[in-house]
Amino acid sequence: MKSPILSYAILFFGVFALSTSAIFVKLADAPAAITAFYRLFFATIMLVPFLLISKKNRNELCSLSKKQWGLGLLSGLFLAAHYVLWFESLHYTSVASSTVIVTLQPLFSMVGGYFLFKERFGKGAVVGCLIAIVGSIVIGWQDFQISGQALFGDILAFIAAGIITAYFFVGQHVRKKLSLVPYSVISYGSSALFLGMFAFSQKISFFNYSGQTWWSFIGLAFIATILGQTIFNWLLKWLSTSVISMSILGETIGTCILAYYILDEVISLQQGIGIVLILIGLALFLLQPKK
Repeated sequence: MKSPILSYAILFFGVFALSTSAIFVKLADAPAAITAFYRLFFATIMLVPFLLISKKNRNELCSLSKKQWGLGLLSGLFLAAHYVLWFESLHYTSVASSTVIVTLQPLFSMVGGYFLFKERFGKGAVVGCLIAIVGSIVIGWQDFQISGQALFGDILAFIAAGIITAYFFVGQHVRKKLSLVPYSVISYGSSALFLGMFAFSQKISFFNYSGQTWWSFIGLAFIATILGQTIFNWLLKWLSTSVISMSILGETIGTCILAYYILDEVISLQQGIGIVLILIGLALFLLQPKK
């Protein structure tokens, strides 16, 4: 990946694909744990043929060390924990509050990148990061809730932001030596297993859902996960967790645009200002040289 322009173009395609997550979740009439389970279960099934038909991928999977297996399973556990905590936070606080707090992950990634991968950011990049985060807060500010129960939900969302950042850090490390398909199959498959065990422990039904809900599961798996999350996993070989975490702030923009066309939701002036701030922040961050 020698062209930064090409890598950023692919990155933003992945962000737009990921932006469909909220739309599909809203269209799916199912508990959050089941929605997350089928999202990753179907994504794993979609990737397995690419694993089986490629001799390189099969050999790589068979030759994995215990450490690589451990890190792959750990990434799956992080991804499952992220979904459980984030979805659980929605029971206590507003969707806007939870989503905005979850998007604070660039703060974790910049600190972690500094200590783990010796990344250095200029003042312009830091300012851009803060501007983009402020933009996310502006979009969700009107729906913020203030109460003891909401505070508990906000804390869960904050922990979920830290855990998804840890997921990307593990991926950034593993992807240096492990190909995309084997890593994604291990990560998604183990995450689906953990989510399935959680849903079973909660005695949630795995079946009896409408056709629209099943199509939403498939949309989440193919568009949001294969074309979104998996692109991030692929780019982790060339781009840092900090860059990917920052770009994910653009998910808010894509979701607002898609909600306008698909769900007939209006983009308010406040949301428009937030979108502009996010775009300015992302531009400042991505255009700054990083070491």
